[in-house]
Amino acid sequence: MEAAEFILKTQRLRLRQFSLDDADFMLRLLNDPGWLRFIGDRGVTNLVQAQDYLQNGALENYRRLGFGFYAILTNDSIVPIGMCGLTKRDYLDAPDLGFALLAQYEGQGLAFEAATACLQFAQHELQLSRVLATTRLDNERSAKLLEKLGMRFKENILHPDGDRYLKLYEIGF
Repeated sequence: MEAAEFILKTQRLRLRQFSLDDADFMLRLLNDPGWLRFIGDRGVTNLVQAQDYLQNGALENYRRLGFGFYAILTNDSIVPIGMCGLTKRDYLDAPDLGFALLAQYEGQGLAFEAATACLQFAQHELQLSRVLATTRLDNERSAKLLEKLGMRFKENILHPDGDRYLKLYEIGF
């Protein structure tokens, strides 16, 4: 992979756009216990469904929005360890930040490092004036990370599915 394909670089990480070749990784991430608990079951159980998830999610967002979720890789690996980036949800009035790591990479400051780079990208490259983020009420680790990033808790909102509340965070630039 050429260096030009990486959207963002940090001290320990590189972030790049997803491709359909990442379906095996996405299948693992979508079925990671942390994803299932704090983000939710997407019903993706095979590689074809994982490719569809990528096609209709990240790849569509790159085309439609000019940004999306990016694969996180460590500087010494070509295998993704997580994802981080921005999306635009219908029920929010600004793009929102999201992140997820495979369980074995949690607790090392990698999500903070990737999310910091994504917020800088949002401000300087995308020239966004604000970014939102949501997390489930019981996801204390993500809430602490969002606060460490400088995001402020705004309010609890009802998810459009109507089955849960989310904490809504905001940062302005």
